[in-house]
Amino acid sequence: MPDIRAVVFDFGGVLFDWNAEYLYRELIPDEAERRWFLTHVCSPDWNLKQDCGRAVAEAETELIALYPDHAELIRAFYGQWPKTLRGVLKDGVELLEQLHAAGVPLYGLTNWSAETYHHIEGKYDFLERFRHIVVSGRIGMVKPDPRIYAHLLERVGAPAESCVFIDDNVHNTDAANALGFHAIAHRSAAETASRLRALGVTF
Repeated sequence: MPDIRAVVFDFGGVLFDWNAEYLYRELIPDEAERRWFLTHVCSPDWNLKQDCGRAVAEAETELIALYPDHAELIRAFYGQWPKTLRGVLKDGVELLEQLHAAGVPLYGLTNWSAETYHHIEGKYDFLERFRHIVVSGRIGMVKPDPRIYAHLLERVGAPAESCVFIDDNVHNTDAANALGFHAIAHRSAAETASRLRALGVTF
């Protein structure tokens, strides 16, 4: 049984219910058109660059130059960003609280733009359960880059083999596994809780 010294949580898809679809269902009612826009214009790769620290203003300017007919929709991505966040995923937060109550050291590792993180910072009590939160946009690195995991481990003060990493993105968990973490691809809080207990985490 591994000696687990920390449990690390991703945020989106585990603790927070974030999806650009929530906003663009209002702005682009046609599903095919909306899917094209979120795949080719305000795409996940484009968004990830802001999560890595690129300024929103720069990102908008570059994208509008490529798609001038979609300028208003492009500006809406960050201009109406709160509509992409529907709040918390209660079962994930309950799991976090159970681990905290049991005294398990908790850390956060999230791909999140430094310019939108203020929408949650200081607004949710459960974020205070973390000993440290690594926000990608603030350090200029994103998952699954191995460097961001190394940065996290410096804050934890323990080797990867002593850490559990929970994320809903399999690319991120695969990268963590390759570095020695006990990574859990999050699908439900119940399944993740079972995996944690199988690793010897008591809560």
